[in-house]
Amino acid sequence: MSRIIAVANQKGGVGKTTTAVNLAASLAATRRCVLLVDMDPQGNATMSSGVDKHELETSAYELLMGEAPFDAVVTRSEAGGYDLVPANGDLTAAEVHLLERPDRERRLRACLETVAERYDYILVDCPPALNMLTVNALVAAEGVLIPMQCEYFALEGLSALLETIDSIRRRHNPRLHIQGLLRTMYDPRSNLTNEVSEQLKTHFRDKVFRTVIPRNIRLAEAPSHGRPVIAYDRNSRGAQGYLALAGELLRREAKARETEALT
Repeated sequence: MSRIIAVANQKGGVGKTTTAVNLAASLAATRRCVLLVDMDPQGNATMSSGVDKHELETSAYELLMGEAPFDAVVTRSEAGGYDLVPANGDLTAAEVHLLERPDRERRLRACLETVAERYDYILVDCPPALNMLTVNALVAAEGVLIPMQCEYFALEGLSALLETIDSIRRRHNPRLHIQGLLRTMYDPRSNLTNEVSEQLKTHFRDKVFRTVIPRNIRLAEAPSHGRPVIAYDRNSRGAQGYLALAGELLRREAKARETEALT
């Protein structure tokens, strides 16, 4: 059974797309079948996967609007080893057009339900806003992975997303839960980083991934080469961080399955 995880944070610049792309590649490296869905009109996950967003004939827009079937939209990230539903600026129009549809919150869920059995993991890269595209991702997903920097306004900015998750859970998707909080651009030499990190662990306990993603120049360079960091420099600290995150995620999933089997 496929696990659908939305990678979301309404605050930009926290490593959301970097996390979606590199976690997808790291899970694929463990021989899982992975699909990455780019739901951000900026198309950064698409470009980081080695697919040119300017040359797309079909994209996530056509999929959401029912203008093209999944197999006509999905492409392959050869660099990442995963399938990709790409996106570009056309997706901006979906925000308006979805509002006109009675099933506007469930469009992505309906699309993914038809292909979920093909994949072990489906990751959805959300836009940096709590809009209808993000709502579609949260209605489709089981878990929400929240990348965030350990900075002064981190907890304050998190509250709006948590309220949205709670609202979606109550109204549309009772299975939705927080998959985990991921500390990104982590600098252990900073007192502020350590203070905020401790606050996160106090508030969210085991929801905070033990893995942290360090500041790393290779992570910053990889997107310009259209490659996930493990394909760009597998030995870099950034690559090792995301490989560790994939391992931690898989161990959590295995433990959850064992718990379910005993109850």
